[in-house]
Amino acid sequence: MLALSDFLITKKWPAAHPDRLQLYSLPTPNGVKASIMLEECGLPYEPHRVDFGSNDQLSPEFVSLNPNNKIPAIIDPDGPGGKPLALFESGAILMYLADKTGRFIPQDAAARWHTLQWVMFQMGGIGPMFGQLGFFHKFAGKDYEDKRPRDRYVAESKRLLGVLDRHLAGRDWIMGSDYTVADIATFPWVRNLIGFYEARELVGFDDFANVARALDAFVRRPAVERGLQIPAPPKA
Repeated sequence: MLALSDFLITKKWPAAHPDRLQLYSLPTPNGVKASIMLEECGLPYEPHRVDFGSNDQLSPEFVSLNPNNKIPAIIDPDGPGGKPLALFESGAILMYLADKTGRFIPQDAAARWHTLQWVMFQMGGIGPMFGQLGFFHKFAGKDYEDKRPRDRYVAESKRLLGVLDRHLAGRDWIMGSDYTVADIATFPWVRNLIGFYEARELVGFDDFANVARALDAFVRRPAVERGLQIPAPPKA
């Protein structure tokens, strides 16, 4: 049977605890989805930092786990049937961990699908749109004289925030009173939009009071506070 040591990625990032779930990531909005979920679930895991500055994500070892060379990725040595399972894509990882632990996902079939639709809303809308806005507002795109690309992503980000804000009216969390993978998927991106991307005024974030309220509750969760720092930067 395949063992953890049989995965090429463990040659670059050896497992000190091969019995634990292995996380390969960085504290980006997508990366912290996995670390927050692991912290919330209480599963033993071992984080490995994938350094973009050194192009770790392009290394043969990392690409052997994720051919799309994006973080996060995981290997669970105790996957289905007791066999190791390798996964990439943050949404798939969230759903796998929810199923594995039976937490943060409704057991009712209809509620489960409603939760999944909001995870897909983040994956297909909020993540890509906020990411493009960040590029055109904070990074190389800000030097473009033509501001139409930036303005297009600003308008779409505002629209998505409006969808989320209206849905959160009268609800504690995206699925109501229950905190779920839909929240874990979504709010790291909202936090990044107004924090790292410095786009709070650009998108008129203060107009979305329900989103702001839920974001504040999200970042105050102890597991979220821990997960946002994982994997930790190397010691100086």
